[in-house]
Amino acid sequence: MEAALAEIVGRLEADPDVKVVVFDSALPGFFMAHLNLGRFGEFDDGMPAWFDIVSRLGQARFISVGSIRGRARGIGNEFLTALDLRFASRENAVLGQLEIGSGIIPGCGGIERLWRLTGRARALEIIASGEDYDADTAERYGWINRAVPDIELDAFVERFALRVASFDIEALQAIKQVLNEEIPPPSRQSLAATHTRFARLLARQPVQERFQQAAKLSPQAAFDLELNMGERIGPRAVLHEFKGCSASLFP
Repeated sequence: MEAALAEIVGRLEADPDVKVVVFDSALPGFFMAHLNLGRFGEFDDGMPAWFDIVSRLGQARFISVGSIRGRARGIGNEFLTALDLRFASRENAVLGQLEIGSGIIPGCGGIERLWRLTGRARALEIIASGEDYDADTAERYGWINRAVPDIELDAFVERFALRVASFDIEALQAIKQVLNEEIPPPSRQSLAATHTRFARLLARQPVQERFQQAAKLSPQAAFDLELNMGERIGPRAVLHEFKGCSASLFP
């Protein structure tokens, strides 16, 4: 995914006429799921490829927009917070930072970017609870720009993007540059430092045992976990029973 996304960003950066870009998903129920920790060993220390992609989006000439229909948790939410604007389906958007339920922390910019949007207290609530949040709550928190009825979302985002694209490109670029100067995005050094903490927490034996348990789930149980992760990592931390078998992944 990272290579394909880097290629897309590179093509957008190379086109001087691009003013606004909309990211959405064609996968029902999901905008972007969490990081596949089974692939963690593929990433170098600090995940430089990922941090380079989201940093380039923040500094890009064009304005980036997320159109959210479905679940965006973990790195999916971290990607959204790296974009300039976010609009979400009132009925079908689900956002969250689920890491605490696994004994780890957001390691790809979630902490650093979220508090810039919501403020410290609400960012702490979101990250420390590990819960799922609906679009209306996310809108009140400043996490997203606006919650829109699902039936209207595509038309709303298209109208917004076309309106922005009709304006002067140098003026649009100046707006983004000024805002970045006033509230700078997190530095690569701070992101790398947080990722180092994330990696240390992930390497602990109890955490690894949880992921080994998760790998043994049936496809049905695994899909249920993906759909309802905010509930499944709650205080009781017991998955719904499937054919008389239940699994506790997040004590």
